[in-house]
This record gives sequence, structure tokens and C-alpha cells, in this order.
Amino acid sequence: MSYTPIPPQKMDTQSPRRNFIKSLAIGALGSLGSEAVKAHTVATPTRLKTSLNAYSFNAPLMNGSMNLDDLIDFCAQVGFDAVDITGYYFRGYPQVPSNDYVYHVKRRAFRQGLEISGAGVRNDFTLADKEKRQKEVQLVKAWVEVAAKLGAPVLRIFSGVQKNEGVPREQVHEWMLECIDACVAYGKQNGVIIGLQNHADFIQTAAHVVSVFEAIESEWFGLILDTGSYRIGDPYQQIQQTIQYAVNWQLKEKIFIEGQEVDTDLERIIKMIKQSDYQGYVPIETLGPGDPKTKVEAMLKKVKSYLQN
Repeated sequence: MSYTPIPPQKMDTQSPRRNFIKSLAIGALGSLGSEAVKAHTVATPTRLKTSLNAYSFNAPLMNGSMNLDDLIDFCAQVGFDAVDITGYYFRGYPQVPSNDYVYHVKRRAFRQGLEISGAGVRNDFTLADKEKRQKEVQLVKAWVEVAAKLGAPVLRIFSGVQKNEGVPREQVHEWMLECIDACVAYGKQNGVIIGLQNHADFIQTAAHVVSVFEAIESEWFGLILDTGSYRIGDPYQQIQQTIQYAVNWQLKEKIFIEGQEVDTDLERIIKMIKQSDYQGYVPIETLGPGDPKTKVEAMLKKVKSYLQN
């Protein structure tokens, strides 16, 4: 495997599957007149659902003033369709929780009418020490099994944060790809998609994302598209360039324009999602100061209005 980023301006932002479907439609309707085409063209409905990433309540979940039952109850009360539960909010992380507790959480969500849209771990595949990288792979594999028990379709992972001064980026890239590839294979065995989040770490730009997905092509691997973590260049352009890989989202209230944190144009991003072939959950995440309940409810209201329009 080799590291060969593609310049953003040369990228086709539509997936091969979408282009194929479009070509079939054009071929089938090509012999019809313009009015007949209009009459026979049926818009594909979008199937987008709301979800909350648990990190929105990071402080209360970590200090114990809130637990996963409380989180699930809140999500149900304010009208989310699903909840995304990161692994480190389970008691005892990074050790996997008992089956009893996993199934308790799963049942609680079910009884509240919520789906579990995803789960996640905190890993680092850029470590220079091979044995340490293998431990990170084992961590992900252990939580793949937890995700499968929860019924979470996607497990979120990271690339890594190590700078590894003096080591060429290409070498670190190869380490990361090897680890991800092993996790994807294990995810497939357990029916769980591995989702790599762009997190302004080793993966910073759309070109970095593309270099990974050109190296690892699998229907069991996708992108957790973090709207707040493209901090180099135009974030909206880079979201558009990588939306074809998305299997889940972190739709954040803030975005970075020329290094400055500003309010996200939620309407613009949701329009982009609707115009893509993405179907499924759109988890939101709020960060920073303020009452998380108030912030989450306000953001959910906006997102729902744009999804419905």
C-alpha cells in the first residue's frame, strides 16, 4: 500500500454506485420525450434519522452526575431517533463491560423507542511501537464485539495523534492502514462496520481521507464525517469531497473557517447530505460551555426543521 493523496479539485464527489444508478435511469428514459421523462422520474426519498453523540454530555457522564440510563431517557424525551454511545462511558472502560450491563443498556434504549446508531473507542494507530499498535487493534476488536451485542451498526475509531518526529508520514500512514485493515476484517466477521473519524489528528484534510479509502476498499469500512474537524482549507468543500465515504456523522454546532470557529451552516450541510446518496443516522454533537441539555435541544430543533424541509 502507498500514500498518494488526490488533489481535491480532481475528485469525483459522487459515489460509483450513484453514478451507475444514474446511468441506468438515463438509459431507460433516453428514448422518451422531455414530458415523459418528467412524468416517469421519481425522486428517491431520503431516509435520515436524528441521533445524539454521547460526547455532548461528556462532563456529566465522566464525573458521574449522569449515567447512560439518564442519557437514553433524555434522548427519548426530547425526540431523538437514536443515540450514539461511546465506549468510554461504559463503566470500567477500556475493559469491556459485562454482558449483563451491555444488554441492560440495549434493553433500556429499546424500551424507550431508541435505536443505537453507533459506538466508539479511543485508539491510536500511529504509535511507533508495533506491540503497542497491536494492543490498540485488540482494543478495537474487543469493542467490535460489544457493538455487535448492542446492535450498533458502526464502531467509530480514530487514526492517531502521534507526531513521530523524524518518521516519514508515509511510514506512519502504512502503520495506520495495516491496523485499520485488521479491524475492518474483524468488523466484517461480527457484522459491524468500522468508521474512521476525521478528527484533526493524523487525518486532517479531505486528501488524507481519500488516501485511506483508496487503499482500503471494503463495504465494511466507512467515514464518520466530523464536520468540525476539517480545519485546513474550506470545510464545506471538503465535506462535499468526502461525503461519498460517510457511514455516519458528527454534525457539530461549530465549524472552522480560516482558523476561526464560527457557527455551522446546518441548513447547508443537511442539504448536501440530502443531495448525496447517504441514508441513515445524522448524529449531532455539541461542545463547549453552557448547559448541554439546553444546547442539544436547540440544535436538535434546528436539525429536525432542515431534515423535514
